[in-house]
Amino acid sequence: MEAYSVFKDLAIIIIAAKFCGILARKLKAPQVVGMIIAGLLIGPSVLGIVEQTDFITQMAEIGVILLMFSAGLETDLKELVKTGPIATLIACSGVIVPLVMGAVLYMMFYGWAAVGTEEFYKAVFIGCIMTATSVSITVQSLREMGHLKGRVGTTILSAAIIDDVIGIIVLTFVIGFKSPDSNPGKVIINTVLFFVIAIIGGIIMYHLFKKMDSRYPHTRRIPIASLAFCFLLAYVAEKYFGIADITGAYVAGIILCSIQDSHYIEEKIDINSYMLFGPVFFASIGLKTSIDGIDSAMILFSIGFVIVALISKIIGCGLMSRLCGFKGYDCLKIGVGMMTRGEVALIVAQKGLSVGLMSSQYFTAVILLIIISSVSVPIILKLLYAKAPEVEKA
Repeated sequence: MEAYSVFKDLAIIIIAAKFCGILARKLKAPQVVGMIIAGLLIGPSVLGIVEQTDFITQMAEIGVILLMFSAGLETDLKELVKTGPIATLIACSGVIVPLVMGAVLYMMFYGWAAVGTEEFYKAVFIGCIMTATSVSITVQSLREMGHLKGRVGTTILSAAIIDDVIGIIVLTFVIGFKSPDSNPGKVIINTVLFFVIAIIGGIIMYHLFKKMDSRYPHTRRIPIASLAFCFLLAYVAEKYFGIADITGAYVAGIILCSIQDSHYIEEKIDINSYMLFGPVFFASIGLKTSIDGIDSAMILFSIGFVIVALISKIIGCGLMSRLCGFKGYDCLKIGVGMMTRGEVALIVAQKGLSVGLMSSQYFTAVILLIIISSVSVPIILKLLYAKAPEVEKA
């Protein structure tokens, strides 16, 4: 393929992704769904006008790194500390229950696997995809109804942030254990060592960026240095600790989320993300999604995947919120509010594909989950608040 053909591919990807993204938004669906469908349409499965090349794969990898860095920058550490134990318990339960139920679902379809085998880690990885929570749709719905600042809304928002942190840590362990030359002790030591070094180094980098920020406030050198720090930590995580590069990028964002210009950094990073790298990443999901291998068994698995993913969040988060003092419909509101899936689920699935923990056919189930959860959650929440409108304010 000619070197300059990448320009044609990028032009097609950007136009198709943006057009389908806008169309999805008008249909009240997440824009990422439209971008994924755009990749599916222009890819080998349908029109075949764009192929998945090494260049697009590398561009997509940069896109996923930027998305996770932005997610870290959006983290509100003060809010995490404020909500404390209750949100943490709900988030932990919201990770454990989907993780277990997802693994059981996979083994029900493809056979029960012994602990430590390749199939066992594939089953656990399906559970990892289910742990991810994306509450952007939930937050918008609660804001429109005027309940975002209520006790339930605050708990959902905080638990979702903690949920993603725990989910990334679980993903780190699963990928580490999957490696054929790894052993449990080494994986645990490397993971713990990375986070210890990240905390110590993070404190140093935080004060360094804070000093730079006070001396050169709102200047482009701040986001440029931040981006370099993000890429460096992603490299160090993967190269020296065997940890997913997205974990390093996410941690880099958390380290910088409390400096004064964190929103300015996020704004500049988002320019790169939404203009180029984001569309390429989401479209690449569609490019790699294979519909050739989808048969009745895969369709049945996808339906089961969606049902289990939705119910497991209600069970995990709803029951734990009940134990934490929430009553009646408020428990159900929290469980339903945590059902939505989005970018993080796609990022986890993408990582699983790259390390051989899942095949491209399973993207169908993930995309279906994102669409159904994004459409159903706002409707269910409105019905629940109509049934029980009284919410204790935070």
